[in-house]
Amino acid sequence: MDVSEVKKICEAESVKYGIASYVDVHGASKGKFVPLNHFGQMFKGSELFTGAALDGVPQDISDDEVAAMPDGAGMMICPWNKELAWFPSDLHLNGTPFEACSRNILKRQLAEAADMGFIFNLGIETEFFVLRPDDQGKPVPYSDRDSMGKPCYDVPIMMDNLPIIDELVQAMTDLGWGVYSFDHEDANGQFEIDFGYSNALTMSDRLIFFRMLANEISRKHGAFASFMPKPFANRTGSGAHYNMSLADINTGKNLFEPSAVTDRYDAGVSELAYYFIGGVLRHAKAISAVVAPTVNSYKRLVRQGSMSGSTWAPVFCCYGNNNRTNMLRIPSAGGRVECRAPDIACNPYLGAALMLAAGLEGIREQIDPGEPHRENMYNYSDADITAAGIECLPKNLSEAIESFAADELAPKVFGDAMFNSFTQFKRAEWESYHNTVSQWELDRYLRLFG
Repeated sequence: MDVSEVKKICEAESVKYGIASYVDVHGASKGKFVPLNHFGQMFKGSELFTGAALDGVPQDISDDEVAAMPDGAGMMICPWNKELAWFPSDLHLNGTPFEACSRNILKRQLAEAADMGFIFNLGIETEFFVLRPDDQGKPVPYSDRDSMGKPCYDVPIMMDNLPIIDELVQAMTDLGWGVYSFDHEDANGQFEIDFGYSNALTMSDRLIFFRMLANEISRKHGAFASFMPKPFANRTGSGAHYNMSLADINTGKNLFEPSAVTDRYDAGVSELAYYFIGGVLRHAKAISAVVAPTVNSYKRLVRQGSMSGSTWAPVFCCYGNNNRTNMLRIPSAGGRVECRAPDIACNPYLGAALMLAAGLEGIREQIDPGEPHRENMYNYSDADITAAGIECLPKNLSEAIESFAADELAPKVFGDAMFNSFTQFKRAEWESYHNTVSQWELDRYLRLFG
């Protein structure tokens, strides 16, 4: 949509301000608020920003400002305040796309896919926590009844949370996202909302907006939405599983759909999809740093940890059929590949870009991923995994970021400036964590040796 169409819609909906929004390295929405009568200037890049003021945006304070260029087709009128319209935006520098903008990084990979005749379709499963502070300020589930040992799919607890979840689902439905189910997940206070897939750029925009939407609606009810991957050590963490497929750019046909001729491993996908899987597995460790980007992410990516049951999270660089113990899973319906490593704290533009680049490399080089694993991978010992030639995903952010730094694909996708910035930022994040004295250390060691 051009600016005149956008203004017409906004006037009809009584919108007062537009938000020209882009993201920092975390995928957090940033931007300026612009009155409706200045939309013409905003769409020409009038809103300038100092990248050095943000986490992980590779600029010096002496550099020229970057400009936010709004995408009118991605406009969303904010359900929590309909006087606001949010616009996903690309950053430009001196009149050309800023290489280190997260959205531009994804768009470059989408263009590579298009050159090969593909559209990259993506669905992201949104898991998150709805919590409230108790009398001591400690975060607890919104519902007083949400204390079961196994609350997954519990109906009464879900009904307790409907004031928040229903408002959120209705907002997503009104935005045209196609919500088709929601439930209480495996941890106390944890929920999942599933909605229709779309092209990867639209889906990434929607995940950024979703996190803002869920939190603003929760705040109205005295709660907050948390997208921390693993807020409670003895409960499951929040994933953001990527459900991926490639479509023909001319016909829209799903090219991951199998046929009797092409499904060599009888797992439910095409030859093209197996090659895509092969590429993702080749770069799995580097991808992990981007889709599981925090220190806390790796408290989720464990087999068991301090939990009494399974974490439902992948720890091995392997794929299988309808089997949730693999990093890559082919759901029983087939026709798509699900990566279970991403968590809800990821920057979806960066995660989708690196995942797609790896998959396209697999297609170009026809990388065979081998036989799928249909067994419960959690039952294997470390020795079994080594004997099978299967690698493990990184065990912490330090391992992940060093894998990212060593992978030749990463700077090709990110560009040198963003590659260096991301690597330096995440190394510093790990060092800060590693040098912090935790309560666990105090409890264990403070009086141990006296």
